[in-house]
Amino acid sequence: MTIRDILRYKGSEVTTITADRTALEAVMLLVERNIGSVVVVSGDRPIGILTERDILRLSARAPNKLDTFTVGGVMTRDLVTATSRDDHREAMDLMTTRRIRHLPVLDGEKLAGLVSIGDLVNACRQEAEEENHHLRGYIQGVPAESTRS
Repeated sequence: MTIRDILRYKGSEVTTITADRTALEAVMLLVERNIGSVVVVSGDRPIGILTERDILRLSARAPNKLDTFTVGGVMTRDLVTATSRDDHREAMDLMTTRRIRHLPVLDGEKLAGLVSIGDLVNACRQEAEEENHHLRGYIQGVPAESTRS
């Protein structure tokens, strides 16, 4: 399964913010949308990501001052990305190795979507369920066409 397949199911809408906004504005956006990250953009080009983890670090360093820091000053600039052609297992390995939970998806330099570790776990679960379904049919001697539900 590719990242494109996952985005086709979950949608490709990505919540973005610009680097000049305040960290407090970003927090309000995260809470309003019930999400764990926003991609930071300049025009339509992603330049970073601001995650819950970034906000926690800032809050520990400067409690009650979220309105004085810009998103650009606290975002993660080392943006790890995937393409829509990437296999979901490779993306999961990348996220696990880099210890990240949100992965922007690019087509060229354009933002095409965002997948979370939860999206990838769900894709693996669906893939395993489908494989189990086919294996049960095989064991029971049912032709593959008949095992589709």
